[in-house]
Amino acid sequence: MQIMETQNFVIRESEFGDYEYFAKWESDPEITRYLSFDSDRTYEDVVKECFQNSIDPTKMDYTIVDREKNEPVGRMYISRIDRNCDSLDVTKYYLDKEYWGKGAGREILKELLEYCFTFLHMERVTLDYFTGNKRAASLYAGMGFSGEGVARHAARKDGKYYDLHLMSILRSEFFGEND
Repeated sequence: MQIMETQNFVIRESEFGDYEYFAKWESDPEITRYLSFDSDRTYEDVVKECFQNSIDPTKMDYTIVDREKNEPVGRMYISRIDRNCDSLDVTKYYLDKEYWGKGAGREILKELLEYCFTFLHMERVTLDYFTGNKRAASLYAGMGFSGEGVARHAARKDGKYYDLHLMSILRSEFFGEND
């Protein structure tokens, strides 16, 4: 796997030592407010999910590392990798709260899209976000993603269903090309 690098971050394949960080973040209600993790998620749940992801060729799990501190500061999980249609989904993407509102999300997502379109040769990248997640909606629209509708009750968290706003971006849109 090729490592992705930005000015401030390194995005690399997740390792076993990263799961402790994931478990900490995924038990923080502020971080998981708009993620479909149940509040009783445990370290063992994280390890199980990450192991299952590591053996599934349609999934990739990445750790976002602060270049200066050399420590994990977030997670990015890709799924639904379809080599026939050249598409994938950014399924989970979050950062430690220390990085919120500082442009880190944009910097990292831009690098991920470059990686998906250039290195993985994808034509289409999709993602979704919970209703009410204004920060995500603003970031994704600002990056050039287009809305595709709402998947009603498409996520479940703590026994409650949530709507997901679906978005996508095509290679030509990311690179500013005309079809």
